[in-house]
Amino acid sequence: MLLVTGGAGFIGANFVLSTIAATGEAIVNLDKLTYAGNPEHLAPLAGDTRHAFVKGDIGDRELVRRLLVENRPRAIVHFAAESHVDRSIDGPAEFIQTNVVGSFSLLEAARAWWGALPTGEKERFRFLHVSTDEVYGSLGPDEPAFKETNAYGPNSPYAASKAASDHLVRAYHHTYGLPVLTTNCSNNYGPRQHPEKLIPLMITHALAEKPLPVYGDGLNVRDWLYVTDHCDAVRAVLDRGRVGETYNIGGGSEKTNLEVVKMLCEMLDAARPRKNGRHADLISLVKDRQGHDRRYAMDAGRIERELGWRPKESFASGMSKTVNWYLERGKKA
Repeated sequence: MLLVTGGAGFIGANFVLSTIAATGEAIVNLDKLTYAGNPEHLAPLAGDTRHAFVKGDIGDRELVRRLLVENRPRAIVHFAAESHVDRSIDGPAEFIQTNVVGSFSLLEAARAWWGALPTGEKERFRFLHVSTDEVYGSLGPDEPAFKETNAYGPNSPYAASKAASDHLVRAYHHTYGLPVLTTNCSNNYGPRQHPEKLIPLMITHALAEKPLPVYGDGLNVRDWLYVTDHCDAVRAVLDRGRVGETYNIGGGSEKTNLEVVKMLCEMLDAARPRKNGRHADLISLVKDRQGHDRRYAMDAGRIERELGWRPKESFASGMSKTVNWYLERGKKA
């Protein structure tokens, strides 16, 4: 049994679906169902007794305590977070409340419950915190990729809130002995992503013949990770990771935003041609966002060496699956 927070969001829902399919392990899924949570993501599990959905807030310590006592999970896998940089710039308060205060409340509930467990269960329990590459700040074009030993340098309210929660998780291990694990991942993409993110935004705009807005000069670089590869990595860390340690998870696919959008346009040209012109004709460079980090890149050498994980999808294969999913979804709508 796992207790998963944020399991109706993009990455959380993919984790819940893929974990039940791969392992058969039961999951209690706690999600507040804010704008980013979508119960439809979990439709394939309707009637499946291995999945129990609970609408609620990670900041509700009594609810979390009750779920822990009633279900006795072997681990908490903590995905729940506000995660959109633009939203954090416009309204940072919600990011502090969810990512910092909410994570603190969850840690407190976990610590109290874990501390009272019998020895065997206590030794087996894990608290896995899912975080981001953005806590490390921005890289220059020739700098080496982020390692787990890089100093933190968050540059947006979102990144700062995740850095704070990372530090809390570390502190609860070193101060109280809570058996924690932390993962920091690069940019995820794939099915079920919220349409405000770059790849689904470009797909939906292109299919609707709308402009494809790309920030600045379009040359900001991100390391792209297919979401099910990320889910596989989280399971590897949960099952074999060393307590108290951090593992960077990357896709090994550094691309500029323009490269990503142009590849999408080429795929859509092949699958759904426009009547006039190419999809790339819709690309429009727009005013850059505030504090836009120039480059992120992840060194995933540690998780490969220690746990034997590496991504299965290339960027091309992952993008093909992503575009096809959105096209099929459009047919059913």
